[in-house]
Amino acid sequence: MKKKEGTKQEKIEKLEGSPPESSEINPPASDDSAANESAEKQDVKISEIAAMSACVYCMSRNIVKRGKRRNKLEEVQLYLCQDCGRTFTGKKIKGKKYPTRMILDGVSYYNVGFSLEESAKFLERSYGVKVDSSTISHWVKELSDLCSYGRLRDFGLKIYSPAQVVQSFQMYHRQIYRFRYHRAKIALALQEFGHYRFAPLREYLDSIATDCPHYLFKESDRSSEIKAEMDLHEVRITEKQNRATQLAQLVLQAVADNKWRHDALQKFMLANDSVTVATEVPVFFEREDYDWMRDNLKFDIPFEMERTITGHIDFIQIRNKSVHILDYKPNAGSARPVAQLTFYALALSRLTGLRLFDFKCAWFDEKNYYEFFPLHVVYKKKKRGRGKRGREEETKKEITHTEKIVEN
Repeated sequence: MKKKEGTKQEKIEKLEGSPPESSEINPPASDDSAANESAEKQDVKISEIAAMSACVYCMSRNIVKRGKRRNKLEEVQLYLCQDCGRTFTGKKIKGKKYPTRMILDGVSYYNVGFSLEESAKFLERSYGVKVDSSTISHWVKELSDLCSYGRLRDFGLKIYSPAQVVQSFQMYHRQIYRFRYHRAKIALALQEFGHYRFAPLREYLDSIATDCPHYLFKESDRSSEIKAEMDLHEVRITEKQNRATQLAQLVLQAVADNKWRHDALQKFMLANDSVTVATEVPVFFEREDYDWMRDNLKFDIPFEMERTITGHIDFIQIRNKSVHILDYKPNAGSARPVAQLTFYALALSRLTGLRLFDFKCAWFDEKNYYEFFPLHVVYKKKKRGRGKRGREEETKKEITHTEKIVEN
């Protein structure tokens, strides 16, 4: 007779402590292989709010923490609104006896291509709690609006098996980065009208596993440290609502330790939305690239470089006939990573041969999403047929528009 793995209380303690050793989209590793992935371990409490800033009932920001409540399988933070007097949790998925992280993992396993029964087995192996396949099916239906890849899932399975859909490996570039690439999603995206010309992007993503010059990333300058004098008089930074902010609101409620926010969001978006094709993509920009763009394309690149600059793109998406470069920034409303994102676009343009015209850049958090065209940063159109006064007035309008967005 098979020995029971542990009591119910032990399972609860396991969930409230650190999450499973393998939190990858692919099936959980065995004990031996998981032990070798120490860099993937996360010391977080499941479904605890990373940051709650407003009352869910009256939207007042006058809230305070009011202890914690223990559910069947997890412990959640309670908040008290000092204006309306109501107590609430910050969970976006309410009325569930299972931890939010477990729900999100179950949906991710299924959308990658595993069956409901296989997904249930993976959850039991990772969390030590048995889940019915019908329960996972209910989770998938409930989150189908946000998890739009579900509509493409069956088509993706005709191209790759579930184990082949997502390519993932670690890169040791001063610190550890986890590159992930959704092979089925980009194959389907390139079949859409207007996206076929992005085939060089797939070729570059395919080459990273074998041809990435890892040595460059150990001795180069980092893109996050770029200092530049930005000329934004023709750059329109647009604030909008985007599906990325909604996904961030959903996923980050399951992450209490801030250092794992990027990883959790990247895994979930790659597995579940219909447009994110790769995360933590390594890019580099050498002096020869800088000189060629400046001399041949007449780009006014807003930063100087003495040696190679490298970086890692948080998210790459293909949608609306453009390649979108996204960067998750906590407190995006006060951030201004225009130089960093422009570098990403310049580097990816040179590495793939795609025109800079084909790229859009954006940064976001749970509330804000800001987008701009990197081409407008480095290339200014020459205005003809207008007097000096007209040009000055138009320039003032553009500067005022950009400053208002940045200030907000």
